[in-house]
Amino acid sequence: MPQVLEQADGQWAWVVLMACIVTQALTLGFPSCIGVFFTDLQRDFQATNSETSWFPSIMGATLHGGGPLCSILIKRFGCRVTMMLGGMLSSLGMVASCFSASLSQLFLTAGLITGLGMCFSFQSSIAVMGLYFVRRRPLANALASIGNSLGVTLWPLLARYLLEMLGWRGAFLIFGGILLHCCVCGALLRPVATHAVPEPKEDPSPPKTPTRSCLATCVSTIQYHLALDILRHNMGFCIYVVGVTWMMLGFPLPHIFLVPYAMHHGVDEYWAAMLMSVVGFCNIFLRPVAGLLAGRKSLAAYRKYLFTAAILVNGLTNLICTVSADFSVLLSYCLVYSLSMCGIGILIFEVLMDTVPMDRFPSALGLFTVLCGVASLISPPLAGLLLDTTNNFKSIFYASSFLLISASLFIGGGFYTEEKKKKLKQNGQAKVEDAISESAPMQGLTSEDKDGARKQVGPENICYVTSV
Repeated sequence: MPQVLEQADGQWAWVVLMACIVTQALTLGFPSCIGVFFTDLQRDFQATNSETSWFPSIMGATLHGGGPLCSILIKRFGCRVTMMLGGMLSSLGMVASCFSASLSQLFLTAGLITGLGMCFSFQSSIAVMGLYFVRRRPLANALASIGNSLGVTLWPLLARYLLEMLGWRGAFLIFGGILLHCCVCGALLRPVATHAVPEPKEDPSPPKTPTRSCLATCVSTIQYHLALDILRHNMGFCIYVVGVTWMMLGFPLPHIFLVPYAMHHGVDEYWAAMLMSVVGFCNIFLRPVAGLLAGRKSLAAYRKYLFTAAILVNGLTNLICTVSADFSVLLSYCLVYSLSMCGIGILIFEVLMDTVPMDRFPSALGLFTVLCGVASLISPPLAGLLLDTTNNFKSIFYASSFLLISASLFIGGGFYTEEKKKKLKQNGQAKVEDAISESAPMQGLTSEDKDGARKQVGPENICYVTSV
């Protein structure tokens, strides 16, 4: 075991925060520049929109769907080793993609290998934030998400410049060197003394035989790391996972198709790439302010509803692109879109932390990212197929709006119904306890008998409330 060096909420936590900002800029913000290479990849490999869309979808799916494997590595080796391993894998995948002779090879190198490496680095940064910050966790998560905004701002501009100077193969080679900086960020993650991720426990219901079979052990391990027990017994977590998975079918589509949409309607390539940079640039300043607001104790109980409102606004905002493809209209869209994207970005993991216990957060994050990864895998190819069928980019934004609006209504309605049931159950329990206390025969008893009666009632009430 590594030697404990740091305390939660200490001075080194802010160094870790800076490392997480850089890591999220390098990993989570990277897919925003894929749209810059979309047309060149389609031309060089003579592929359709649907076939080319598999490249960002595989990368995005692996980035999110490698959560269970990342959770196992974090529990076994810690966040530092996992993040450094992710930096090496993502760099290796981008360097190897320079020699790809077909789209299938590009799917394996830049899609699968790089996406898996980004997953290790990105999710390690999320997990370590929950370990290093306790009192200022909402603010820290909001500040860490600035890294995504920085990446969305800088990656498209850098990609556009490198594509003009070196082509997409040379650009991918440079990207491989840049992604190695995740290893430097991982080296800054010293072990933390408190709130460490616990080791996996055995299945609470052991088999009848004293020795467990290999199959039973594998099933128990999979259930633990995929948080299936939480999914069965925590209705709030179930609602959140299903709703966000549905949301992820439409949320990444503007990031991929906005630049090709603008270029298709005559916007200059440089200014088309600038559109996504505007979204990221606005989020750099919006996320700290939104993090301060989300971190207020008075708003803690309403974070899930603020998250729902952000999804709803994001879905409605996508309808602006269907009005016109003029640069001024698209620029207005990006400014409004950045507001809702800011709310989603700072609250998506904060609401998850509020929904599950912190000691099970890495496992819950693993299941959460697997489902989001599946959604990210099938969403871009389906959108590309829709584009090939209709030959109209507006249909993609209509589909994205429908998915986001319906997801927001499901999440908000589900959370409201769950809270209402909890209040009814608590009120019923309170009435039962009051009836028991009032019907207890206390008359004619000595003081010692009354004390004995209280001692008998007390433990039963405590056990009852604890079991609920």
